[in-house]
Amino acid sequence: MTKKTISIIAIVGIVLLVVLWSVSKYNGLVRKDEACLKQWSVVESQYQRRLDLIPNLVNTVKGYASHEQETFTEVIKARNQAMQVKISSKNITQESLNELQATQDNLSSALQKLNVVVERYPELKANQNFLELQSQLEGTENRIAVERQRFAEIVGEFNASIRRFPTSIIANLFSFDRKAYFEAQKGAENAPKVEF
Repeated sequence: MTKKTISIIAIVGIVLLVVLWSVSKYNGLVRKDEACLKQWSVVESQYQRRLDLIPNLVNTVKGYASHEQETFTEVIKARNQAMQVKISSKNITQESLNELQATQDNLSSALQKLNVVVERYPELKANQNFLELQSQLEGTENRIAVERQRFAEIVGEFNASIRRFPTSIIANLFSFDRKAYFEAQKGAENAPKVEF
């Protein structure tokens, strides 16, 4: 073998190694990107479960407190607004997450007002159907928190991957962009006021 042949084989070998490394990094980024999308769909599923439980809860409370129409209307309006916010899993931006969070916060506030109504009706609090719906809603709230935490962890892994050198070269080359996180709502750092 001549020096020229050895040089060609070495160059081809180096190029082949670079190509294999690039394919491996690209596939890893695709896998992490898909994990983010999958986890986002789980978060959306839990939000949908919450939205699906609310009409049953409102109807159960209505049977006991029909004169609280303003509260019922507020809950249903907040639910409908929350249903209108759709986030494309391909374009999870901070603005879209903030909009989603604002509607979910509005819905939570309306549900808190509904709970105040419930407190006025001891016989409602003893109703088995209401207790089951309340339990399901509480469980869903917990699931939402857990799934959002998992989403944040997966997004964190993805974002760190696309920023690390030399993987960042592949990420930039194939337009892998950072994904947004949920942010705490304004005022969350302050303890709520409790008045008796």
